[in-house]
Order: sequence, then structure tokens, then C-alpha cells
Amino acid sequence: MADVTMSLEEYETMRAMILNPTSSSSSSSSEPAPKKRKASAYSKRYAAAFKKVQGKYKTKSGAWAKNGFKRAQKAAHALAKKK
Repeated sequence: MADVTMSLEEYETMRAMILNPTSSSSSSSSEPAPKKRKASAYSKRYAAAFKKVQGKYKTKSGAWAKNGFKRAQKAAHALAKKK
């Protein structure tokens, strides 16, 4: 096996990187965060329609009725398609 020798400065730098990996990593912080995709017009209509119809498919306590979410989705898609 090969012998590896390090100077004291190299050892301290490596030790600091192991103990605190986020501060020594400069390559990941220089990249900008990726942009989020713009919501489509249909997805906005669907979201509004779903909020409008969801109360009809919930119980008094606020829980979904049996197959309520599935039926609410279908109704919201139909309503969004009409608009």
C-alpha cells in the first residue's frame, strides 16, 4: 500500500471539509436555483374549479366522502373544460 503524506495545512483543510461540508463547497452555491415552470391556463382553471366543487364531495366533518376526491376531480375537469 502506498504511503500518503500531508502537510499540516492540508490536514486541517481536509478535516474542516469533513466536519462542515456546506461552507467549503463553493461550486454548488455559485449555480442559480432552477426556475419553476409557469402554470398553464388550464391548470389555473382546474385549480379554481376544484376549489369550487370540493365542498360538494366532502362530509360535514371535512373529510372526503366515499370516492369523493375522484368524483370531485372529474367534476372539476369537466367544469374547467367548459370555461
